[in-house]
Amino acid sequence: MNQEFCRRMFLRGVGVSMALPWLESLPVWGDEITSTAQSASSAPVRVAVLFAGNGFHSREWWVKGEGKAMEVGQVLAPLADFREQLLFVKGLYNVEATKGNIHSSQTGNLLSGAPLASGGDIRSGTSFDQLLAQTYGRGTKVPSLVLGCEAANPSVHKNYSMLYSSHISWSSATTPTPLELYPALAFDRLFKDGAQKGDQSVLDAVLADAGDIRRQISNRDQRKLDEYLDSVRDVEQRIQQAGQKGELQGWRPTLEKPNMARPADGLPQNIADHMRLMCDILVLGFQTDTTRITTLKLNNDHSSLRFPHLGVDYMIHHLLSHSDTADWLKVNQFFVEQLAYIAGKLQAIQEGDRTLLDNSMLMLCSSMMTGGHNNDELPVVMIGRGGGRIETGRALNYRDKPNRQMCRLFLSMMDKMNTRPSTFGDAKEPLNEV
Repeated sequence: MNQEFCRRMFLRGVGVSMALPWLESLPVWGDEITSTAQSASSAPVRVAVLFAGNGFHSREWWVKGEGKAMEVGQVLAPLADFREQLLFVKGLYNVEATKGNIHSSQTGNLLSGAPLASGGDIRSGTSFDQLLAQTYGRGTKVPSLVLGCEAANPSVHKNYSMLYSSHISWSSATTPTPLELYPALAFDRLFKDGAQKGDQSVLDAVLADAGDIRRQISNRDQRKLDEYLDSVRDVEQRIQQAGQKGELQGWRPTLEKPNMARPADGLPQNIADHMRLMCDILVLGFQTDTTRITTLKLNNDHSSLRFPHLGVDYMIHHLLSHSDTADWLKVNQFFVEQLAYIAGKLQAIQEGDRTLLDNSMLMLCSSMMTGGHNNDELPVVMIGRGGGRIETGRALNYRDKPNRQMCRLFLSMMDKMNTRPSTFGDAKEPLNEV
């Protein structure tokens, strides 16, 4: 193991290593990258960015009030139980994204604020999650996990590459970070050495080592370890079942029955199953501290996903976004439910005096406010207290203020993870209120 996380505790098997969750009776959890202000056994801060393309319902994305008395618009209704952990940020934008054309030129710099090349060329900027991966993320097995539920589109739209609308995470100005669409491969990346594919269960491979660890920890930690191992088993089994159902949701076969053998592994046919598996993998990555930085692209901007499980199968996501219908609201809420699900799972995991949600920053955003392509302000909602450094239960409004760059928010988030570049994108200072 790399020296930067050699102090961590791992369960090991042949070709498999699983980092243990935070256990109070094993005071060796932590690493050298963690701030000197934290003890070696305290939990680090994690960040997750969820992206939903094409914006939200124009009249139902709002928050009023604070704390328990906070009211939320219908789009955010799935987050009602997290009002005290919520931070609603209004009015931020990327000035470079207001140049050029729609969709691609509005998305490719969402997490960087960088100018974009047109004419089918590819040039953006390193996104803030990858800057964190190169610094804060070096103390983990997987510096960053980049997940997606809709395949990238390599075509060109209105003189801009659609790769911009397919990727929010960029490792460099010319390199979108590889996107993992397959839940099984994302799972392997967290737990299998070298992320090789294999038939043996990850959990089966480490059970002997888990038994040895179990004898060394307190009764309370034994229960926590058992819950963690159960969650790993559950995700493994659901991935296996999902892989037997077919290919990527949105594909429409021309035959009623296949005329060839089904592949052993595939993508879930049901987008709800696909998203939920990716959410669970995100949680496992944070729970084990195998990764601290994750992006989850729920769909592309200019998305072609359909939603038959919602009774909304007559129009693709992109076209549906152009009108504020009841069906569009259903789809919006379905996307927000993914954030609520992750938040609920993290809140149930205790890490000392705080929960994993307290030690995280979850952000849901889009490249435009509504399907009308308006991005002079961007929808942003956050959940989690960033290790106790964010005051939540608030709504912040920068709409009529100067210096309302989205990148100022990223500087503030990076600060919570002890990464402090002097500037980032088009921002020179963080948001003092975050």
